[in-house]
Order: sequence, then C-alpha cells, then structure tokens
Amino acid sequence: MTENNIDGQINNLRVPDHIAIIMDGNGRWAKRSGQPRIAGHKEGMNNVKRIATTASHLGVKVLSLYAFSTENWKRPSTEVSFLMKLPVDFFGVFMPDLIKENIKVVITGFKDDLPAKTQNVVNKAMEDTKDNTGMVLNFAFNYGGRAEIINATKILAEKAVAGEIKPQDIDEKAFSDELFTSVLGKYADPDLLIRTSGEERISNFLLWQMAYTEMVFDDAYWPDFTSDNLINDIRTFNDRDRRFGTV
Repeated sequence: MTENNIDGQINNLRVPDHIAIIMDGNGRWAKRSGQPRIAGHKEGMNNVKRIATTASHLGVKVLSLYAFSTENWKRPSTEVSFLMKLPVDFFGVFMPDLIKENIKVVITGFKDDLPAKTQNVVNKAMEDTKDNTGMVLNFAFNYGGRAEIINATKILAEKAVAGEIKPQDIDEKAFSDELFTSVLGKYADPDLLIRTSGEERISNFLLWQMAYTEMVFDDAYWPDFTSDNLINDIRTFNDRDRRFGTV
C-alpha cells in the first residue's frame, strides 16, 4: 500500500497514539507452507518494516512490538539462536529505511541478558536513531510483564531501604517511572493492543500498562498481516467507547 492509498483510507480515522502488537503466528505460517519455523520468523521480520512504515505514515506516536519474551528462552536452542540473530539482520538491512522515516528505535526488556552481539546491535540502533523525532519503534526484546513488575518493585524497595524514598510516597507514577516503558513518557500505556493469528491472550505483555487498553484479536498470521489489517483494526478501535472507569 502506498502512502497515497493510506491517506485515502484514514479520513475521519482516529489513530491511536500508542499501538502495541503481539506478532503471533510466524511458526504456523511457515508450517502451513511446509517450511521450517525459522522461515516464518524471517518473513515476520520483513513484515516489521512494512507495518512500522505504515504506522509511521498514519501518525502513530509509538509502535510497540513483542519481539522476544522472557519465556521464549524455553524454545529449542536452534530457534532461540536464530531469534537472537534477527535484530542483527533487521537493523543491518532496514536501518537506512528507519533513518529515512525519522523513526526512533527503543528496546525495552532485560537487554543485559542478551548475547553480546545482539546487545551491541540493539544499542547501536538506539544510538543511531536517538535524535530522530518521528514515531518511536519500541521492540520488547527479552521482555516479560511479571518480571518487569518484580524488577520495578525491587528498585523501589532498594530506594526505600536506602532512605531515598518513603514507602508512603510510592504511587502509580513512582511505580511507572521504574518500568522499562518509562522511556516512552506520556505514551507509555498502549491505546490499542493487536494480537495476530487469532489467539486471544496477552501472554505476559505490558501487564501494568494495559489496564485500560482496547484489544483487537486479528485472525491473520503475522507474516500475512498487512496495512489493510492494521487500518481495519484501528477502525474497530474507533468503534469502542473508552470510559476509563467512568460512565
């Protein structure tokens, strides 16, 4: 889809500031066509660039992609090794496009536990795009919602023991400030979560941040998820009445 086609479809469309996507279905996409699971992950990586470009043109402020969870380490070692290499391939190929689109790359998760080569690549991607002022492309890599909450709790506990804060001063803002997503500022909480492949669960993704997020479950496998899917899911979001606990 070209930018002109996008412009023609978004008249009167209320675009969410922050869209989070659980990119599910790569393995099943590959199996359906008789290919190994890693082929699905490779095609899924290629789709990241297409969807990120569309989201940027739509005016999305933050696009968060669940790329690798803290639970994914349990997968076969060959698949994990391939997934650790994906950022190397992705940024090696698509960095010029991200720069052209003025996209800023952010990585949220336990980066220190990644292989050294993967760490170096993602840190360089963040450094190379730190001055970009367009959409933030947030990769949740080695990320888990429960682990993130425990990590933030430990940080606050350590500050309290050190006398830097009082327990009674811990509120939602203080807690949010210790989460990985604090780097996203006022856009830390997603407006819309999309999960592809037809599965209907959030799989330990942004548990704190999604307190009032609207959720859309799209049947398309991630490699088949197109700009049209994204726009249709945003239309579904537009039909929701977000009350945030009020009437």
